Amino acid sequence: MATQSKQRVAVVGGGMLGMTLALRLRQQGREVVLYERRDQLGGLADSWQVGDVQWDRHYHVTLLSDSYLRGLLKELGIEDRMRWVKTKTGFFTDGRLYSMSNSIEFLKFPPLGLIDKFRLAATITLTSRDKNWKKLESELVFDYLTRLSGKRTANKIWLPLLKAKLGDNYRETSAAFIWATIGRLYAARRSGLKEEMFGYMDGGYATTLRALGDRLVGEGVDVRMSQSVEHVKPVDGGGVQITANAEHLVFDKCVMTIPSTVVPQLCPALPDREKALHLGIKYQGIICASVLLSRKLSGFYVTNITDEVPFTGVIEMSALVPPAELGGKHLIYLPKYVLADSEELAESDEQIEEKFMAGLRKLYPDLQDSEVLAFKVSRAKYVMPIPTIRYSASLPPRKSSLPGVYVANGAQLVNATLNVNEIVKLAESAAAEIAEDFEPLPKNDTQPVAVE
Repeated sequence: MATQSKQRVAVVGGGMLGMTLALRLRQQGREVVLYERRDQLGGLADSWQVGDVQWDRHYHVTLLSDSYLRGLLKELGIEDRMRWVKTKTGFFTDGRLYSMSNSIEFLKFPPLGLIDKFRLAATITLTSRDKNWKKLESELVFDYLTRLSGKRTANKIWLPLLKAKLGDNYRETSAAFIWATIGRLYAARRSGLKEEMFGYMDGGYATTLRALGDRLVGEGVDVRMSQSVEHVKPVDGGGVQITANAEHLVFDKCVMTIPSTVVPQLCPALPDREKALHLGIKYQGIICASVLLSRKLSGFYVTNITDEVPFTGVIEMSALVPPAELGGKHLIYLPKYVLADSEELAESDEQIEEKFMAGLRKLYPDLQDSEVLAFKVSRAKYVMPIPTIRYSASLPPRKSSLPGVYVANGAQLVNATLNVNEIVKLAESAAAEIAEDFEPLPKNDTQPVAVE
């Protein structure tokens, strides 16, 4: 039997976006139920065990300029557990590994001539200073980079990097993508910081998720895990009915933080045009292998690769996180971004391990079998929406045409890259927008639960 309560909100999806949104809605004084289909919170930011090491399932980059994420960490009382490190970057090209960690190394980089290097540096500088990101939505990213950097640099440097992040979807991606990517890395300089550093949370993202989950429960959010939402529909007389695990509950409003591709399945009552907008968003998936080693590889946190290998980069987490925090081991991530419908996502762990390890030994031929302690594969189908030409003009609305139903997800990051800081920022703006659609609460109901 359906039940209803005044100013009650359902949040569907327990990733960082759904968790932060649920917290903000609760702090407004609403009753909030958070639905998560898995048995743990965190989504792509969750942790798992590789060998005898517990750490993040995927790698995440935190910058000093990530003000929204750092504000949330401060609120949770754990910002002092962030550790900041200056890292090095590698570049593997033409069968050789180079360091690209400072200006001098860049000038010495053999694969590019002096004019190529000048045009590459000019491209980065000009893009970082451009204020009109919407204009860049009208030009394909590879055309843009070729125009500014020249054909040689575009093919030798930019094309492999675009393929590493976008696969063949780079052909449909607008120049706003590279604008957002460069802008994030230049954010520290724009904010007056002397240099940008990478950060990690003591204990990994599990520390953040644990603190945020505890705060949700402490504030009175009803967190329901292993609850798969099957249906979302408006009801006569007002309200939104949520069906999950054969239980029907009615809320004043519902916010779905799930990928747009899934929205029409849960909301069959959406108009066809709105369904088409959601289904028109193209998603990038990921295959990400965690490799536990007994020794370090190169000491570069990120190694960009232009040669042909089965993954799109090497993330040496133990160049950022001291091995002592990883039980004396060295953790490596081998990511490969693929289409959401790629057949590679269906490959077995054994198939992926065989070809990924062959690729890793191509880069590091001295790597011994005895030094590989564990190998584990994560797959995610809907990770990053592809910012296609005129992307911002083709997005479905956050406030759907169904009364009381909202969608807040990563597809709405129209002038930013997908990262946890932007996800927290998105949650803040969505909570503020939803609050405007509620009638004011009685004065004695508007105070948020006290935060110690």
